Amino acid sequence: QVQLVESGGGSVQTGGSLTLSCAVSGDAWNMKSLAWFHQAPGQESEGVTALYFGGGRTFYADSVKGRFTISQVRGDNTFYLQMNNLKPEDSGTYFCATDWGSMSNDRYEWSEVLRYNFWGQGTQVTVSS
Repeated sequence: QVQLVESGGGSVQTGGSLTLSCAVSGDAWNMKSLAWFHQAPGQESEGVTALYFGGGRTFYADSVKGRFTISQVRGDNTFYLQMNNLKPEDSGTYFCATDWGSMSNDRYEWSEVLRYNFWGQGTQVTVSS
């Protein structure tokens, strides 16, 4: 199993930048993908971006293309979400998640919550006008 811990959230003005981190511990070798989700207050989580380890593919929501980037420094089990040109609608809680172990969840798309079986606690982002 694995544990995921997000960090790096905070407050920033419109147009600013933040970098979120997702530190993974445990049996990280058995992760199949890593995704970031965004949840506005009172709303369901929505997929922001994902990285598939099998072929190195990345996916992005249309709303963040060109502004957000998912990455991993080689040799480290920490994943990053670089967020540029932030907008007020980007505010909310950001979670990282992974589909660890079994392949049974592969039937779900990258942006579907049910694909992932381990989640971090979330980190808060506030973007002010």
